[in-house]
This record gives sequence, structure tokens and C-alpha cells, in this order.
Amino acid sequence: MMHGPDGTHYPEWILWREIVPPERIAMLHGEFRDDPNAFDSFLSFHRLGEGTRIVMRTVFPTKELRDEAVERYRAIEGGRQTLSSLAAYVAEISDTGR
Repeated sequence: MMHGPDGTHYPEWILWREIVPPERIAMLHGEFRDDPNAFDSFLSFHRLGEGTRIVMRTVFPTKELRDEAVERYRAIEGGRQTLSSLAAYVAEISDTGR
């Protein structure tokens, strides 16, 4: 379940298609199993100096579904927030030695 900033709850279902540490993750993301509007997400991890660059690519079944995700659900901003939260978490566990 994903919780929106306005308190709306969105059902989530993810099929992890591929996890190749430390290179990439691929997943199918929808609201439920066999969701015809499910989309693929691909994350790749690249060493960049002392850090890591993450490239996130999402492929929707149609342009209309992509546009809806961007405009109605603010998916680009949400992706940035998610990656920012991940960066903060990694920094925290790195600082504490966990």
C-alpha cells in the first residue's frame, strides 16, 4: 500500500523480475496481479567516484498511462523523492556503520 501526501491509499503489487547486485533491479508494478495497466521499472546502479549513480527508467503500456502517472500522480516528483529518501537512508547507515 502506498500512502499519498493527501492521505489517499493506493494499492500496490510488485513482481521482482530481476535483481542483480550491485548492477540492476527490474520489476513489474501494478495495483494487483495481472493488472493490464502494470508498468515495468528498471533501476541501474553505476559507480561514480565515491558514490553511486542510479538511473531509473519506467515503461508504461501506453502513452496515456504514462501521461496520467506524470500529471495526475506526479510520478516524476515521487521518483525524485524516493531516490532522495534512499540517499538519506544510505548516508545514515554509512555514518553509523550499520
